[in-house]
Amino acid sequence: MEEIKLVITGMGAVTPVGVGVKAYWRSLVEGRCGVGPITRFDASGLPVQIAAELKDFDPADHMPKSLARTMDPFMQFAFAAADEALRDGGLAVAAESDRIGIVMGTAMDGVTTVAQTQAAFDAGSRVGPRFVPMAIGNIAAAQIAIAHGIHGPSLTLNTACSAGGDAMMTAAMLLRTGEADAVLAVGGESILCPIVVSGLSQAKALSRCNDDPAHACRPFDLNRDGFVIGEGGGAVLIETEAHALARGAEIYAVLAGYANTSDAHHVTAPCPDGAGAAACMKKALARAGLRPDEIGYINAHGTSTPLGDKAETLAVKAVFDGRDGAPPISSTKSATGHLMGAGGLTEAIACVMALREGVLPPTLHLDTPDPDCDLDYVPNRARRADISAAMSNSLGFGGQNSSIILSRYQK
Repeated sequence: MEEIKLVITGMGAVTPVGVGVKAYWRSLVEGRCGVGPITRFDASGLPVQIAAELKDFDPADHMPKSLARTMDPFMQFAFAAADEALRDGGLAVAAESDRIGIVMGTAMDGVTTVAQTQAAFDAGSRVGPRFVPMAIGNIAAAQIAIAHGIHGPSLTLNTACSAGGDAMMTAAMLLRTGEADAVLAVGGESILCPIVVSGLSQAKALSRCNDDPAHACRPFDLNRDGFVIGEGGGAVLIETEAHALARGAEIYAVLAGYANTSDAHHVTAPCPDGAGAAACMKKALARAGLRPDEIGYINAHGTSTPLGDKAETLAVKAVFDGRDGAPPISSTKSATGHLMGAGGLTEAIACVMALREGVLPPTLHLDTPDPDCDLDYVPNRARRADISAAMSNSLGFGGQNSSIILSRYQK
């Protein structure tokens, strides 16, 4: 039996460098960086005082104010991205609401609501009735379903920083088992609160370049010193090819391959030789039926941590037959910061745009190459390239590995 082909027909992005896919992509190509001093709260007493905040996002532009007040920021970002993807895809939800599903990915759910509520409670305030629905992860998908009348499968994944990629994989599984004809894969994240920043600082995971935030996130650079927290949302509408063609949808790309593996090594550190990530990429390639040399671009996880970037470099070399066999790679986190559960979606969107526009977004601030990270990371400037397939990798705490392969669509 011929395997069902899955296609991308809608996209939505809410990022620190642009709200909406067009603005997001333009900023990536132009090399705009969204990192700056934290303004959401007073961070002066913390060792890390920088982040990639969403400063151009007004919830009232995307939803009623009364609805926005009932949602944690991660839900608002996911909601706006999902709304854009559905509009972009032109899907008439009401006509087939029980055949449309949602898979939501997030790493830390409504942690900012939890932190703010606890602080207010300690100061003597009462806990309001909206606290629990604003804190738990699945309500992001529930709000999207309620707003659009989606009655099909609804699942929420919490697989750390691989959650966005895993949402796409789970959506694909639902489609291929006939549970739905179209699935919205969504990611949302907002973890900017003092306790999270402090905790990640103490774990030595974050960059401490407080005096130069614009250059703090520098994946694969010799002087990198940790990742930068970002926030945002991403969404892609995935359908069976037959369903998309039947309704005359524009098809942006094929979801050709996907995989998930576990390092089984450490709760925060990656496997030093990148074996788990390499296994994930190999499985995704096998699912796609592609050879390594058919991948024209990799959007790397590339968080700018000393251990992570080196391990990912080794993983790529293991899969692509060494340095000479590896395709061009970039980390768009150098522009957006680390969007955690939303990153897998926004980075997959960057791959779709690279396929369609023939442009590879750059890795910003790569000024001093690390001898241990010696691949082609498309440093500092976007590059023209005609590619037919791209890979997006997301690697998370706990040894979570996700790899997504997208390819150019041909009937």
